[in-house]
Amino acid sequence: MDGSVAVIDFDDGKANALGHESISSLMLALDWVEQEGADAVVVAGRPGRFSAGFDMNVMNAGPDEAREMLRRGVDLFLRCYLFPRPVIAACTGHAIAAGAIILLSCDLRIGSRGEFRIGLPEVTIGMGLPFFATELARDRISKRHLTRATALGTMYGPEEALDSGFLDEVTDPNDVVSTAVERAQGLTEISRSGLLLTRKTARGAIAESIRSGLDEDLSRFSVGS
Repeated sequence: MDGSVAVIDFDDGKANALGHESISSLMLALDWVEQEGADAVVVAGRPGRFSAGFDMNVMNAGPDEAREMLRRGVDLFLRCYLFPRPVIAACTGHAIAAGAIILLSCDLRIGSRGEFRIGLPEVTIGMGLPFFATELARDRISKRHLTRATALGTMYGPEEALDSGFLDEVTDPNDVVSTAVERAQGLTEISRSGLLLTRKTARGAIAESIRSGLDEDLSRFSVGS
């Protein structure tokens, strides 16, 4: 805790891949934040890596394993997207595929200057972009960039990510987390009931469309096709 702001450090010592264990840990951390009554939350990556996306070892273990991981990933994305407190991402480096989807699920995204790549490259590596990703992108990405960011798999540097809608602010690498915490502290007076209602009115229909279509969405999932 930093005052009334909770800081979740996401650091697996490697690429910060989203696998079963890391997803469960992040979900538990968010549960703890809500139970402890924090007024805002920062999700911070490790130096140079916010998240490289879903764990490819699980992805290649078979369709059933992969689909279960994606299902849990969607739970995480929507938990952030509908969280009853402001959620700020401290994007400390690369945010690729599911890592970029976490950014789309957060309210404010503070990024690091540097030679980092941010985006949804699925179509360039033999995968289709699932409905849950395109819907979150449609909500958060600039209309000017939506086709480039989704159908064309464009990867952005931090400044380009700022223009496209993956990030809201870019700062020096050493200041990313402290800036995210500062921005979170400026949001601690937001009405909890007002935010919860606004989550429902602004995002509820999108979240429901993702949930209701998830089985069909995952049934179409394949790697390398």
